[in-house]
Amino acid sequence: MISNVLNTDLTGKVAVVTGAGGVLCSHFAKVLARAGAKVALLDINEEAAKSFADEITAEGGIAKAYSCNVLDREICFAVADQVMADLGACDILVNGAGGNNPRATTDKEYFELGDIDAETKSFFDLDADGVGFVFNLNFLGTLIPSQAFARQMVGREGCNILNISSMNAYTPLTKIPAYSGAKAAISNFTQWLAVHFSKVGIRVNAIAPGFFSTKQNAKLLWNDDGTPTARTGKILAATPMGRFGETNELEGGLLFLLNNEAAGFITGVVLPIDGGFSAYSGV
Repeated sequence: MISNVLNTDLTGKVAVVTGAGGVLCSHFAKVLARAGAKVALLDINEEAAKSFADEITAEGGIAKAYSCNVLDREICFAVADQVMADLGACDILVNGAGGNNPRATTDKEYFELGDIDAETKSFFDLDADGVGFVFNLNFLGTLIPSQAFARQMVGREGCNILNISSMNAYTPLTKIPAYSGAKAAISNFTQWLAVHFSKVGIRVNAIAPGFFSTKQNAKLLWNDDGTPTARTGKILAATPMGRFGETNELEGGLLFLLNNEAAGFITGVVLPIDGGFSAYSGV
């Protein structure tokens, strides 16, 4: 059982989590449910979201899964209406949908002479549609659900939008320019939206996770024999705490920013949860 950090009481609140079929966002959904919220789990993979919703209800919580493409405005608005009919008006929106795509990733960290003609995917080989997909999935995949659900929040005090940024937003990681740029846009959008909604009762913040080892990034971090990849070595060397984060270590930041008593005067903040990665210069 996950502890209720800060005794954040979300009883009676309706929380919506996009990307809830994934590792981190399904965990967020469970944390919110254990704090008392009724949780709507949205994902393009409804079966994945439903399996986690079933886990929540098995624990005694209230949860329902919905199929939702966060890039489709019509679908998002229809799902928002259905959530309101099923659970009530949205109080909390966690914009967790996002991700990267190989078409927007280079094979090497550094461009070298001869790479244009070599059997390697360099900057010059990046697929424009792939780059657009990654940017849209992360940025529009945050903006559109915010449009759909914030209309239920406007004028109701104590509502919250929580976005998911990244270490990429501070300094871009090698190989993934589209994902890095999209997460930088998320941080900027978080600040913009916080100002925009500051007069109508909605706080908007974000967390920026550092490096967590999950099924989704396992091949990037670990070799088939279980040894760390060269990229893992670089990550840990640049993380002062010298380890990957544990999923439960995101709970405190999540619940703190959603706690209207503890964080009621905080809006427009992007909170790093990164073991010191963003503070370390490398020397």
